[in-house]
Amino acid sequence: MERLNSKLYLQNCFMIKENERLRKKAQILNQENQQLLLELKQKLSKTKNSNGSNQGSNSNLSSSSSASGQS
Repeated sequence: MERLNSKLYLQNCFMIKENERLRKKAQILNQENQQLLLELKQKLSKTKNSNGSNQGSNSNLSSSSSASGQS
């Protein structure tokens, strides 16, 4: 009985250490994901801002062309 308890205790210790290792790895991956998400949002924001200013310029050109009789 004592031998079985020792074996189970060692397995328990191993599982606890493995859980800690996996928890740390998950924490690191989560931080990396948050950083990548932030970078993606920033790139999308820059792209939207660039497209918005380009579209504004294009719409200005279209209205000035149609006003002058060009198509």
